[in-house]
Amino acid sequence: MPSSTPLHTPFCDLLGCRYPILQAGMGGVARAELVVAVAGAGGFGCLGMVRESPDLIRQQVDQVRALTSNPFAVNLIPSATDPDLFRAELDECVRLRIPVLMFFWDVVADAVARAKDAGCLVIHQVGSVEHAKRAEAAGADMIIAQGVEAGGHVHGMVSSLVLLPQVVDAVSIPVVGSGGFASGRSLVAALALGAHGIHCGTAFLATKESFAHDVHKQKILSATECDTIHTDAFAINWPPHSNVRVLKTEVTESIESQPYGHLPDKIPRRVVAEEQGRPIYWMSTDSPLKSMTGDLEKLAMYAGQVTGQITQIEDVQTVIHRIVAEAEATLQQLSNRS
Repeated sequence: MPSSTPLHTPFCDLLGCRYPILQAGMGGVARAELVVAVAGAGGFGCLGMVRESPDLIRQQVDQVRALTSNPFAVNLIPSATDPDLFRAELDECVRLRIPVLMFFWDVVADAVARAKDAGCLVIHQVGSVEHAKRAEAAGADMIIAQGVEAGGHVHGMVSSLVLLPQVVDAVSIPVVGSGGFASGRSLVAALALGAHGIHCGTAFLATKESFAHDVHKQKILSATECDTIHTDAFAINWPPHSNVRVLKTEVTESIESQPYGHLPDKIPRRVVAEEQGRPIYWMSTDSPLKSMTGDLEKLAMYAGQVTGQITQIEDVQTVIHRIVAEAEATLQQLSNRS
C-alpha cells in the first residue's frame, strides 16, 4: 500500500503502490513472475498480454493473484490485435475484474469506454501531444508520454525531454514519462518536467524475473547507448509503418541504410524459431522468450537507449531500490544547493 516517501505522487495514490515506478507492459516479456516482483518491491507491475489468448491471460492473472494482493495492470493493444481476439481479451479482463488496463498505439475510444464501464482504471501510452489529448477525451485516467529513445514499439518521433512537459501542459490527468528512464536521477528529472512517475521497460527486461530469453538479456548488457536502431523493418504481426527500437545485430546490418519503408506483406515468411509449436518468423515483432527455441539471435532485440546504463542482470528489488535511493539522494543534493 502507498505510504509517505519523498517520492510520493498522485501516481501512487491512483495505482496503490509505494513508488511512482511503472513497469512497461512488454508483450511476452512481462509475465507473472516479473509483475509480482515489481509489486513486491513497491512499483506497479503490468502483464504484457498483447495478442494472447484469454486462457493465457487467465492463467497469468491467477499466478499473480496467488502471489500478491497488490493491484496490477494488463497491457492490451487494440490496433495490433485481430478485432475478434481483442474483444475476447478485453472480455476476459473484465470478467477477471482487472483493476487497471493499459492501452497503447492508436486511441480506440470504444475500448477505453468498455474498460471504464467495467470499472477499470485506464492508462494510455502515447507518443504525441495530439494522442494524449485524444486519450484523455476518451476517458483515460493516466497518460504515459513515450519519447523516441524508448525501446520496443515507439509511436512518436520526439524525445522525452521535449515531449513530456508538452503533454503535461496539454492534459489535466497524471502523466508518466517513458523512454530514457532507468535511474533515480532520471526519475527526479521526470518529476521536474511535471510527470508523476516513470515507465520503465529496458531496465526490467534485463532482470532475473523477466521472461526474456538470456540471449536478449546478455545483448543488452553488452550494448551502449549508440547500439540501437529505430526502424519499421520488424513488421510481421503489426500494422505497416510501426516503428520499433531494437539493438543492432547482424540482422539489422542489411537495413541500416534504409531503416524505414518495410511492409509486412512484402517480407518473406522465414521460420527462424518456434514457441510450443508456433512458428516464429524472421523480421516479426516477436522477441526472444524463455519459451522459445531456434535461432533466437535473428529475432527483434528490443531495447531503449538506456541500455548503456545496464551492466548486469539483477533482481527487480535491487533495481527498484537503487532507483529510489538514487532519486532520494538526488533530491537531497538539490535541496542542499538552495
